[in-house]
Amino acid sequence: MPSSISNLRALCAAIALLFVFANPAVAQLSFKPTAEAVQEDKLLNALKEGDKITGRITIPDAMASSLIQPAGRDWRDFHRSKLPIIGGVAIIGMLALLAIFLLVRGRIRIDHGFSGAKLLRFASFERFTHWLTASCFIVLALSGLNISFGRILILPLFGANAFATMSAYGKYAHDYLAFPFMLGLIIMFLIWIKDNIPGKLDLDWIKQGGGLLSKGQHPPAHRFNAGQKGIFWIVIIGGALMSVSGWFMLFPYIPANVTELQFWTVIHAVIAMLFIAAMLAHIYIGSVGMEGAFDAMGTGEVDLNWAKEHHSLWVEEEQAKGRAPSGSAARPVAAE
Repeated sequence: MPSSISNLRALCAAIALLFVFANPAVAQLSFKPTAEAVQEDKLLNALKEGDKITGRITIPDAMASSLIQPAGRDWRDFHRSKLPIIGGVAIIGMLALLAIFLLVRGRIRIDHGFSGAKLLRFASFERFTHWLTASCFIVLALSGLNISFGRILILPLFGANAFATMSAYGKYAHDYLAFPFMLGLIIMFLIWIKDNIPGKLDLDWIKQGGGLLSKGQHPPAHRFNAGQKGIFWIVIIGGALMSVSGWFMLFPYIPANVTELQFWTVIHAVIAMLFIAAMLAHIYIGSVGMEGAFDAMGTGEVDLNWAKEHHSLWVEEEQAKGRAPSGSAARPVAAE
């Protein structure tokens, strides 16, 4: 029996030797790349003008067929290098401008002081809609900025574990708060569109700088002046672009095309940076930048003197309807 096994092994070895001698090329096989072998860089460079290399798949996701897409490198480089620059210039630049404006102009005061008389500017439902949209926007902005700047600013401060946990919760918040944000946009559009149609009066307001650059000069305005109308349309148009692009990112199978999906991610990121910069100006004017302005969205009621200085035509309309104190300019409240 042992001799039979030995004979079988010898026969197999002889057959293998005959196969090698009969096919010399087999003995010369090597896994080391030669100068003529196709290199990865050459392949990718050759594909720059092409679309992508695809394979055959059997699953419904058509995007899974993409094997190599050189355009993805440009998309990645944009998010890693160009987008942080765009965001930094827009956001830090806006903060710098606001700081300079505060130092030069100072806080915009009520010329005649608080009168003590109040009139309703925003009803409770309007304030609810505003704060619903605003609170969602703040969380969406912070969680979105974490994607672009988190590795640079947050990771070194809090460490990898804390940064990973923060980013995970930020992703969930970003995904789910997008829906109430979009709802708030729709309601804001419906309830305020009638008061935000641009008109000739807005051009005069812009020519006079809205009275923001000089003291004691306040151009007449209806319920919303040109500056507030500009913010309204920035929110509506910018929010619509953010919503459409974000919808494709929430449901990436809708485009059914990797290139189209990458396009919408770029739109989403760029609009987000500009959107945040514009909202910083809005927050500044509505809080520390202008005396009495926060009351409009805080309690819903504003001082009569503030309203007459910034929205004189609206005050006249409210007085004609019996919704505001009538008479001459209200007197300032005596200092306590």
